[in-house]
Amino acid sequence: MKKMILLIAIAFAVNALAAEQKPAATLKSILLEQLRSTHNKAEWFVPANTAVDGLTAEQATWTDGKGNHSVGQLANHLVFWNSRELAKFKGEPEAKFSGNNDETFNSFDTKKWNETVRQLDEVLTEIEKIVESADEAKLKEWSSEIAHIGTHNAYHIGQIVFVRKEQGSWNPEKGVK
Repeated sequence: MKKMILLIAIAFAVNALAAEQKPAATLKSILLEQLRSTHNKAEWFVPANTAVDGLTAEQATWTDGKGNHSVGQLANHLVFWNSRELAKFKGEPEAKFSGNNDETFNSFDTKKWNETVRQLDEVLTEIEKIVESADEAKLKEWSSEIAHIGTHNAYHIGQIVFVRKEQGSWNPEKGVK
């Protein structure tokens, strides 16, 4: 009888542990986690929405005078490339592009700063939606590109935070001391 009670207790303990474990990661869940961590979910680093939050158009144009990009230029670059990738995932024709990457930074317009911030949030949201709705075959086809999108975004978000720290417009309570 004692053995039976012990076995039942062990079975309950094992079931309780199994119920607490996260579901197994999938390709979709990993890609979405990467995308969200560079968009609006603070995890290992500051996401894009936090990085650009509260910045005025004037602050967005500030540079250190050493040839580095402004926050506005960096955000504009992210909007350009993420929009291009989104169009590709949607099967839309590729927009004309000269191939000069400097244009993706230098076409930033101070008057459109609020629009740039909105577009950045919007395009990142749309990419997440595409990944959420994609079937396994599409995810496998796109997985490397999606992973690179996350890496590219993280790189430039780090630059945005650095520029803001140099400028003095970064609040360390937002995640980076």
